[in-house]
Amino acid sequence: MKVCVVGAGAVGGWIGARLAASGVAEVSAVARGATLRSLRTAGWRLQTADGPVATPARATADAAELGAQDLVLLAVKAPALASVAQLLPPLLGSDTVVLPFMNGVPWWFGHGTKLGQEPLRSVDPDGVVAAAVDTDRVLGGVVHASCTVLEPGLVRHVMGNGLIVGEPAGGVSARAEKVGALLAAAGFDAVVSPDVRYDIWYKLWGNMTMNPISALTGATADRVLADPLVREFCSAAMREAAAIGRELGCDITETPEDRHLVTARLGAFKTSMLQDVEAGRPVELDALVGAVREIGGRLGVPTPSIDALLGLSRLAARVRGLYPA
Repeated sequence: MKVCVVGAGAVGGWIGARLAASGVAEVSAVARGATLRSLRTAGWRLQTADGPVATPARATADAAELGAQDLVLLAVKAPALASVAQLLPPLLGSDTVVLPFMNGVPWWFGHGTKLGQEPLRSVDPDGVVAAAVDTDRVLGGVVHASCTVLEPGLVRHVMGNGLIVGEPAGGVSARAEKVGALLAAAGFDAVVSPDVRYDIWYKLWGNMTMNPISALTGATADRVLADPLVREFCSAAMREAAAIGRELGCDITETPEDRHLVTARLGAFKTSMLQDVEAGRPVELDALVGAVREIGGRLGVPTPSIDALLGLSRLAARVRGLYPA
């Protein structure tokens, strides 16, 4: 298979390096700036607990140089998606599959639900992404791993090895199984899910509070959970998100406290959004919090805690110049 990784940051660099090193696919990358220069001169570089991974990379800023692919892995930050989507058409042949491995609610999430065909304005305000990538091409994707960029083009894998793929409409298809088999052959713990929309919502339910609160306060996850008032605020927002999920057919049976116990076992880690704030990068508030609030409003589910979370974290990001005014 011809596989192109669009966005060779933490997650994209991890997946790209593992795929390229395994030899199970012909792997390329669309990148820019220092990351592009690093890929061209030093190749894919990954640090793991088992030692370094290094292999040559074919990388370009111009997708037209690569031509149609069998699989396009989208691993960009949500704020960059609209601009990146306009680069994708040269990669898309008649049967190309697009697999986003991104945080939060994807642009296609409302398609085929009671939300109707209207795009989610919080994640695709002008419909640019939906116009560039037809939903019929898309497989849903979820990452259960932690990676960090040490320098442009050099990624450290911290923990986790899980990748979930599945059809947005549900069920298991031949193309989902083919992609799952490819990822498994590269050494990932790949799962083909019959209900990937639930898997996306479940992950979001677990990190939609921890990410912005850590970015707002500068606290690691253990300190967020150690404060009883903040912990209960997280729980209140999670109960609202669970109510929205039930309306969408993504019924979460765990309690917020169940999830807090799982998070607590991870210790004093920095969320991806806190890392973005510390590095001066735009934050993914719209995909993680704004979209949940938008969906709740369209379904008539009250979201007072989510509203407060979005308002406070958005203001803090704007003050730092990390969210548009």
